[in-house]
Amino acid sequence: MPAFTVIRDQTPQASIPRGAVVAMGNFDGVHLGHRAVINAAIEIGRAHGRPALALTFEPHPRRFFSPHSPQFRLTDETAKLRLLAGTGLAGAVVMTFDKDRAQTTAQDFIHHDLIGRLGVSGIAVGYDFHFGKGRVGSPSLLVSEAPRLGIEVDVQPHIDIEERPVSSTAIREALAEGQLDEATMMLGGSPWFVTSEVIHGEKRGRDLGYPTANMRLDRDCGLKHGIYAVRVGRGRGANRVLVDGVASFGRRPTFDNGAPLLEVFLFDFKDSLYGESLDVAFIGYIREELKFTDIDGLVRQMDDDSQKARARLKASPDAFPRLGEIE
Repeated sequence: MPAFTVIRDQTPQASIPRGAVVAMGNFDGVHLGHRAVINAAIEIGRAHGRPALALTFEPHPRRFFSPHSPQFRLTDETAKLRLLAGTGLAGAVVMTFDKDRAQTTAQDFIHHDLIGRLGVSGIAVGYDFHFGKGRVGSPSLLVSEAPRLGIEVDVQPHIDIEERPVSSTAIREALAEGQLDEATMMLGGSPWFVTSEVIHGEKRGRDLGYPTANMRLDRDCGLKHGIYAVRVGRGRGANRVLVDGVASFGRRPTFDNGAPLLEVFLFDFKDSLYGESLDVAFIGYIREELKFTDIDGLVRQMDDDSQKARARLKASPDAFPRLGEIE
């Protein structure tokens, strides 16, 4: 995989490759629709011997405009960049979305940011991408400006799966319903994943014969509470090791009904993981979270969950996100 460089607002202009082709979007989840835009940018760049970059915004504009509203992001900034780095792009431009950016007109964004600072030679966007103050910037505006600016513009249509448009919102809805297969299809066959640090828990799992790696997810995570077959990535790059397991995400109604927690039991694994950051890919949904009246019943159910998780993971031996490394 070629080196993936991240360009930010503070990056000196001399360090920005001139003449690059950019794929523009928020890219939350890097789903099939996003990948069509990315592939279009890569093809334009390849045809003209130019690098292709993603151009995205952080924080997500919705977070800026509605800071107090719950925002279930499929990918935080780091996860998004790692997914983008696995697509074949040469890098990404991450623009800070703040008050100044929100007040920038579409024309100023085109002429100052795209042409002036980045010196782009081509742009790929999705059919519904809007930009600039009041969201007046549109694919049609880019197409109309392209001849005068001497750039190539490619607009990708929407993508449907079984007559349902692929979108980040549709993927969030699928995850909220435990429809992992549907979410994975919209993500281009790449299972949804989270990255989090292993923390100390109550160690109840150890007493039950199921020691778990416990992780807190984002407070706005909308994943359905329940039991999942998961594949866990430990380490990065060539040093990554994948381990299969079964996970519970929820409030532990049998014990404390507390704040949502991800608890992962790794099969045939005994090392300590405290303090490590793990990638957890959700491969299959097994069942809803249940409350048990006795511990024996809980353990019998956990045994059954583990068998089902092993079978689900065996059926998908290569399922894991394609993640690149970020410079």
